[in-house]
Amino acid sequence: MSTLFNILWMACLLPAAFLTYRRSIHMYQLCSYQNPSYKKYLRENTAESFSVKRLLPMAIALAGLIIGIKPLAAVGGILFVLVNPIRKAKKELVWTDRVKRLTVTALVIFLLLGAIDLAILPLYVIAMPYAVMALAAINSPIEKRISQWYVDDAKRILRENSHIKVIGLTGSYGKTSTKYFLNQLLSVKYNVYMTPGNYNTTLGVTRAIREGLKPTHEIFLCEMGARHVGDITELCEFVHPDMGIVTSIGPQHLETFGSQQNIINEKLALYRATKDKGGAFLNFDSPLISEGSYEGKVTLYGTAESCGYRGGEVRVGAFGSEFTVTTPSGETATFKTRLLGRANVQNLIGAIAVANTLGIPMKSLVPAVRALESVPHRLCLINGGADTWFIDDAYNSNPEGSKVALETLSKCEGMTRIVLTPGMVELGELEHQLNAEMGTYAASCCDYAVLVDKKRGEDIKRGLLEGGFPSERIFHTDTFTKGLEYARAIPGPKMILLLNDLPDHY
Repeated sequence: MSTLFNILWMACLLPAAFLTYRRSIHMYQLCSYQNPSYKKYLRENTAESFSVKRLLPMAIALAGLIIGIKPLAAVGGILFVLVNPIRKAKKELVWTDRVKRLTVTALVIFLLLGAIDLAILPLYVIAMPYAVMALAAINSPIEKRISQWYVDDAKRILRENSHIKVIGLTGSYGKTSTKYFLNQLLSVKYNVYMTPGNYNTTLGVTRAIREGLKPTHEIFLCEMGARHVGDITELCEFVHPDMGIVTSIGPQHLETFGSQQNIINEKLALYRATKDKGGAFLNFDSPLISEGSYEGKVTLYGTAESCGYRGGEVRVGAFGSEFTVTTPSGETATFKTRLLGRANVQNLIGAIAVANTLGIPMKSLVPAVRALESVPHRLCLINGGADTWFIDDAYNSNPEGSKVALETLSKCEGMTRIVLTPGMVELGELEHQLNAEMGTYAASCCDYAVLVDKKRGEDIKRGLLEGGFPSERIFHTDTFTKGLEYARAIPGPKMILLLNDLPDHY
């Protein structure tokens, strides 16, 4: 009978343990299962981990189990569930196989601890935000073996399809947009496959290869992301790119890289891997790229005179852009596009350079560029109805990209220009400074500023005021929904720039 009742009290605490686990593993997933990023989240959200809503119910359960009034365990468990419901998230938890395996481990540990002493279970619930890292460590040997099997299988597929030309794309910003544009331009002549969405890590690329790469493909566009030193090198050793495109270098992910020089070295790993093969394409409009010296088979693109593929006569408006591109042979073509912003012109010049180098005539690229659609959440123009337009740049979280988006907003003459932003993250010690600088630049680009973050919003506000922006046109709120309601309520025709949208762990 005693065993049966113990199982009953454990069952009463299991929902509380699950809710805490679910929240913790969700944040751990958003931190890419990386302990340093997750530890930073925990440090910045201590109040959440040790809130009264979490501690009080478990204190009641713990007291009941210690003094022998075990029904209090049920009271604590029920109270926990009532006051800690599952939150709606911008990006919901994805129940991957990895998460499912971690869930099984968490349940086994819960049962083992309960078998040792029921009083440990409330403490397990309280410690769960931190215990998730221990659970991941327990599963680590299994996860490494499974991951390696998938990677080896993807390598096999690449070996068996060696006829497919692999083009790597990396950069602090612009790589995803350039990938989408190049996919469409190369499709004029070739059967192309690109890594979908943001599949730009080793495991993401592995999944893309195993699920989508076919023998009938002629070109594989492989986006390469990096948050740590060695990430691009690892991807190059994995897919062995024939050609490479470096779209930009800037202070994105400075927090995890540690220094600007580390970022430069890592991004240029793609150049080093391809300069003696099919060649590397480098955006010379990116200052940190143009400061370097290069050897081997390198094609420079951008608006500088030294560029092999040189853009010119750039006209960027509120509803599209126009520009020319001159090839190394001296041929010049004029391109028109519905895409917004100077950054997209740079991305297009790079895509045109690669496509033309691979044998697609400039005259065939002109209509292909005209037909291009915006990449979702990257300077994407959306009609919101009722005299309201949106520039959706929600995926932008770097200084240069933010500047380009604000510059695009500034060109929306005849409309009330509104920026809605939570600011930029993962900029290390420069985060406060760079957010303030963004505010100063925004002061001359918009008529209203809606700030959707307490921590970074103060930095942006300080920069806005230093730039002479009127304080009565700054609206500070804690949710995107409230900010959007405020922006929509501003009378008259308006353009609302949605500048970055931080995930829940920020």
